[in-house]
Amino acid sequence: MNYLIFLITGLVAGWLASIIMKGKGFGLFLNLILGVAGAFIGGIAFNLVGIKMTGMFGILISAIVGAIAIIWLVGLFKK
Repeated sequence: MNYLIFLITGLVAGWLASIIMKGKGFGLFLNLILGVAGAFIGGIAFNLVGIKMTGMFGILISAIVGAIAIIWLVGLFKK
């Protein structure tokens, strides 16, 4: 069940990141995939710097930050 919640949170984060990035993404489908990867990376990054994100809102924030970072990084290599 936790994996399903993680997947849904990552998909939502990818969708929100694509809205925040305003056209700098790669289309909805790829942004959703990158959102799932960003959720994973964002959670790890926040834990490494000592920030504990608890609750669904905190997890979503870390996932969105991670998704934005992933989309931005992939955009650098796209050019």
